[in-house]
Amino acid sequence: MIVLLGVVVVILGFVTRRNPVLVVGVAGIATGLLGKMSPTEVLAAFGRSFADSRSVTVFAIVLPVIGLLERYGLREQARRLISRLGGLSAGRFLTVYLLVRQVTAAFGLNSIGGPAQTVRPLVAPMAEAAAERSTGSALSERLREKVRSYAASADTVGLFFGEDCFIAIGSILLITGFVNSTYHQNLEATQLALWAIPVAVCAFLVHGARLLLLDRQLHREMALAAADHELPLPKETNK
Repeated sequence: MIVLLGVVVVILGFVTRRNPVLVVGVAGIATGLLGKMSPTEVLAAFGRSFADSRSVTVFAIVLPVIGLLERYGLREQARRLISRLGGLSAGRFLTVYLLVRQVTAAFGLNSIGGPAQTVRPLVAPMAEAAAERSTGSALSERLREKVRSYAASADTVGLFFGEDCFIAIGSILLITGFVNSTYHQNLEATQLALWAIPVAVCAFLVHGARLLLLDRQLHREMALAAADHELPLPKETNK
């Protein structure tokens, strides 16, 4: 039971708002030493855990690369590219991206998109530029955040409903393994993937319609904002 004191270290560290990485590291070292492991064994356990879960730490390499690309004009180039395409509004562009995200996820290409590597540096700036070009004026900060949220939703919905159409995805394999082992069924991953296709189509139609309605919402809100600025100020009355 004394080994569980590492959990107490984690609780105390989070309650006192210490650095999470430092708290978890100290808790791991304390747990290993209390479990009668040598310092060498504790260090080896940290190394094995890092190597086994190295895919989780890939963001430590990806984020600096994206930061450098943005610093050298990636967002500006994306906005300039989309501004040259006439007739492409924010809603239409995001609908196309939703379709591409679903199709690529259905083939197991989940890493092509994502909030950090695609939405923030590319999709969101392109959607903002398309919205400004279609409306003919700059977006306010509130509308800019709204366009960004719709860009993130297009990526999330496309991935969530598209990846289930791929038979080798973890969720499909988990469901088939659990059902076959627990209920002694002969459920195939292909069957689940085929049934996921109609759901993905419905998700595209529903969310695609919401994305297309974004253009109308932007025009209406910008018109209301312009009308508010054009209202004459009330005259002061003499008492």
